[in-house]
Amino acid sequence: MRLIEVPAKTGYVWFRQGLWLFRRNPFAFLTVFFAYLFVMTLILRVPLIGPFLPLLFIPGVAVGFMAAGRNAIAGKPVWPTILVDGFRSYGAVVARRLLLLGALYIVSMAVIFAISPLVDGGTLLSLMIGDGPTDDPETVAASFSPLAVLVAMACYLPVAMLFWFAPILVAWHEVPTAKALFFSLVSCWRNRGAFVLYGVLWIAVALAVSFGLTAVMQAIGIGQEMAFAILMPASILVTTTLYCSFYANYRGCFGVQLPETPDIPTAGTPGT
Repeated sequence: MRLIEVPAKTGYVWFRQGLWLFRRNPFAFLTVFFAYLFVMTLILRVPLIGPFLPLLFIPGVAVGFMAAGRNAIAGKPVWPTILVDGFRSYGAVVARRLLLLGALYIVSMAVIFAISPLVDGGTLLSLMIGDGPTDDPETVAASFSPLAVLVAMACYLPVAMLFWFAPILVAWHEVPTAKALFFSLVSCWRNRGAFVLYGVLWIAVALAVSFGLTAVMQAIGIGQEMAFAILMPASILVTTTLYCSFYANYRGCFGVQLPETPDIPTAGTPGT
């Protein structure tokens, strides 16, 4: 394993590679994503601790999505059970480290949302934990504070950098938890130009799909329920493809080339 510093234009390559990877086996990736949504919905129903459990399992699930990308490139089958690959395939030590990462992620998110009340008096925190005025969209919009969201996003950026590669480094490279967090932070910082371009491209796609479809449906007079039925599958397609591109991030920032982890085509390769 080695950390690679890439130019900013590589963000576009990662974006294209995510599209290529999704097209390689869209049914499998969508099945995995729906399994993820189903399991997380069940976990959320656990009394008291339900809202926190998904965050605890996010690092392990991230390894599962990475393994799905690896298997798809290698031509291997991708089943929904791959979601728990991080907890079952690399031993008890790795499983414990992934759970530790999850616990640290919970603490990090708690700190972020504890900061937001300093800006908006707790409105954003109430909305996130389900205690806010979620029944009335106009009330939500009136109480919404863009400044609080910007503050939360600014605080989340270093957290995202810490955890972006940490799960896969723990699982696939047996890196201890603290070192995995450090290596992830360093890699993201070194390649910040590529990540900025990569993020801008995905935000542009998400906004284009959301606002573009909404505008079209309003123009042809589609009702709200039908519009939701169209927007939801579109958002799932975008999100699943985004998850596929995470594997491209990893392969671009860590120069690993092994038989069981074949490479993915570059943006200039025919068919990408």
